[in-house]
Amino acid sequence: MVQMYTVFGRQIGSHYLAMGVLGAMFGGTWLSLRGGNKKPAQTPPINASSSDEADFIQNFLKQADEEQKGKN
Repeated sequence: MVQMYTVFGRQIGSHYLAMGVLGAMFGGTWLSLRGGNKKPAQTPPINASSSDEADFIQNFLKQADEEQKGKN
């Protein structure tokens, strides 16, 4: 025989209550820890006085990113 509880006027078995509580706990934990969408970091705008200067800055940033990826 199973222990029965009255919930909202209905008889509910203790094993159903336990499964509901465990499901809610694990489901809530999974939902809260699954993370969100990863947004790419935006770089600040390049305020260069000429197109040559802007190209130089962009090339330098690309080289710095490649070097940093190579070290990791």
